[in-house]
Amino acid sequence: MPITLGYRHVRGVSVSDGQTNLICLLLEYTDSRYEEKKYTMAGGGAPDYDRSQWLNEKFKLGLDFPNLPYLIDGAHKITQSNAVLRYIARNHNLCGETEEKIRVDILENQATDIRMHFIMLCYNPDFEKKKPEFLETLPEKMKLYSQFLGKRPWFAGDKITFVDFITYDVLDQHRVFEPNCLEAFPNLKDFMSRFESLKKISAYMKSNRFLPRPMFSKMATRDNK
Repeated sequence: MPITLGYRHVRGVSVSDGQTNLICLLLEYTDSRYEEKKYTMAGGGAPDYDRSQWLNEKFKLGLDFPNLPYLIDGAHKITQSNAVLRYIARNHNLCGETEEKIRVDILENQATDIRMHFIMLCYNPDFEKKKPEFLETLPEKMKLYSQFLGKRPWFAGDKITFVDFITYDVLDQHRVFEPNCLEAFPNLKDFMSRFESLKKISAYMKSNRFLPRPMFSKMATRDNK
């Protein structure tokens, strides 16, 4: 029986939207059989968002903490993006070995921090006012990632782990926001190319199932096209 992945029909950046894009990337890379259950948010602008498609099912799925995204794999019913990612990663030995696990844990949480900063900007009513300050601090954030990666092919070491999927997604979000943000960091650019060149990732990104946009739900202040 295939896995069921339920998510709001956006790429997924925010806490409310989950991290759908990178979950799909990990499922594709691991050649997992899965079906998608997409929930759309109808209606126009605030406060007239129609979330009924999700709300009508939210408490009928047997989820301990009903939320999107969710993953159902037989008797296992999982919510929270990082928990979903770790579940898939453990099943495919993508959590790192020995000392690598320390780097995995560090980067998983660091990525959460930088993602939250991005969310706070993009959902802020004062987006245009806050944007210059965010851009001013962006090079230092990218520098830290560059230093952490160093000359390694993957962030934990010689082998790919699930945090490479998380980091790719975070860096790509920032690259969409500011196209030149990685220009000063050749190793980060090489990492992005290396990831995108993985056979199964490349095939998925070229398919009509890949969802690079919209990045945010309708509640975001930032242009979402």
